Amino acid sequence: MRRTRITQAGVAALLMIGSWTAAGTLPASAQDAPDSPAARAADSAPASDGLMAAMQRDFGLTRAEAEDRLAAEREATDLAPEARRTAGPAYGGSWFDAKSEKLTVAVTEDADASTVRALRASGAAVRTVEHSARQLDAAKSRIDRLDAPSGVTSWSVDPTANTVVVNVVENQKTDNDVRTFVTKAREAGPVTVRTVGAQAETFAAGTVGGDPYYTGNVRCSIGFSVHGGFVTAGHCGGVGSQVRGWDGSYIGNFQGSSFPENDYAWVNVGSGWWTVPVVLGWGTVSDQLVRGSAEAPIGASICRSGSTTHWHCGNVLAKNETVNYSQGAVRQMTKTSVCAEPGDSGGSFISGDQAQGVTSGGWGNCSGGGETWHQPINEILNRYGLTLHTA
Repeated sequence: MRRTRITQAGVAALLMIGSWTAAGTLPASAQDAPDSPAARAADSAPASDGLMAAMQRDFGLTRAEAEDRLAAEREATDLAPEARRTAGPAYGGSWFDAKSEKLTVAVTEDADASTVRALRASGAAVRTVEHSARQLDAAKSRIDRLDAPSGVTSWSVDPTANTVVVNVVENQKTDNDVRTFVTKAREAGPVTVRTVGAQAETFAAGTVGGDPYYTGNVRCSIGFSVHGGFVTAGHCGGVGSQVRGWDGSYIGNFQGSSFPENDYAWVNVGSGWWTVPVVLGWGTVSDQLVRGSAEAPIGASICRSGSTTHWHCGNVLAKNETVNYSQGAVRQMTKTSVCAEPGDSGGSFISGDQAQGVTSGGWGNCSGGGETWHQPINEILNRYGLTLHTA
């Protein structure tokens, strides 16, 4: 399927933006009122059948359990910013716990009793930890200044472990350069070393007929619709690069692009092409409307759609992770347990009905499993002053 008819209240259009066109929400700007908890609650609707089916398949849930989890994750997403403000300097991070279906907030031992009571009264669980988020972020920033060998895939703060996690490739953990990097990383602060199966790589692919969009000889997936275009991964094309659709016709050009250091871009849309606020299901699941871009906490469920592997779901594993690609480091990424394969680059990550980001890269595949990173959507909106097309 290469064209999908989308019908909804107030929107009836033929989506002609290849594999991946999705809705996002507001630009991360002062105009955030429509994305407030109250506004979302008033305008919320059950997740699409496609999203529910994907969560049931990938998490082993019943439909009722999937609905309950999405509701709990929305509450945790809304609570997280206020919990951070309440904890103040004692804040040690937060995450969604799937078993308790609550947001867990970490605080240091010097948190006063009134702070802990306020957090618990808000509905959060509280855990006491040794290091504050500020201390861990500072350690991670010091590691960012080191030169990482190829055997080191990424590093980020893990609030659940109250440490900075450095990920190294299993068969390269005894490499001298890797060991030297780890030694220097430990000097920067509390560090835990974990192993992964393979080196991180981006998910662009060579040209394959009939797939969503092309630039040069590269195939990627479209991310979220913005007014006037769409966002996608920066490694898929440089500024000025021409973009062609699934049918080979001209769509537009890359108006902004950054890679490495970042991995985001946006493309203008014209010549008879237009955008609508959905993520395509490609016949595997039904199309998904997006109503906001509230950032899901660590531990929350998240789903991805791309032109190669379509719908897959997993969990948010880490935020603000630095990924060490062969082309250079990319910072402030979000890591997930969702799989992806070549051609999925640039595609949409969604949690419930909230846009999360565009696919950057990862390791593994959808047969044997793996991990992926996405560039958070709100950062892209801020960088280019874009407004997401929402339902």
